[in-house]
Amino acid sequence: MELNESYWTTRYNNNQLGWDIGYPSPAITHFMDQFKDKGAKILIPGCGNAYEAAYLWKSGFRNVYLLDFSSIPLQKFKDEHPDFPETQLLNIDFFEAKGEYNFIIEQTFFCALHPELRRKYAEKMKDLLKPDGILIGLLFNIPLNEDRPPFGGNIEEYQQLFSDFFMIEKMETAYNSIPEREGSELFIKMKPKNQKSNT
Repeated sequence: MELNESYWTTRYNNNQLGWDIGYPSPAITHFMDQFKDKGAKILIPGCGNAYEAAYLWKSGFRNVYLLDFSSIPLQKFKDEHPDFPETQLLNIDFFEAKGEYNFIIEQTFFCALHPELRRKYAEKMKDLLKPDGILIGLLFNIPLNEDRPPFGGNIEEYQQLFSDFFMIEKMETAYNSIPEREGSELFIKMKPKNQKSNT
């Protein structure tokens, strides 16, 4: 199964959004509430319905960028937030993204990618962050599907994967997951290691 733009657009059109909790994740909003620099440049890849982006936008963050393979969620977000700049809606492949960000927020994007792409994901995340930037978010710490998203994993696998590219400051069971995911999510906070890759 190829997880391309057509695949994701079909899922949005058919409302096959099992990962969508319908509101911003408390673990992410509580973390971002600590930061007062509203000029921070923030990327949310695989943004979907982008509840976290709406929360940040309403909280005064004006440098939020949304990225999704499918145009459907980006257009929906634009319709619901007409004052949001279209130049900050990126309808592209994550692996073709450019720029440098203070924060990248991981929220059910990692689990949507085929596990074969995970090392490439970690390397790309590092390259998209400023040297003092932060990758934060949630990862599933449970086995899930093997043939289709969402794909699961475990903390040992993630530690090995990310430690090549990041200094892992936090990777622990989230204390403020939504009730349905209690005990099954890891909250992550990571900073890129100094050396940028050449790819």
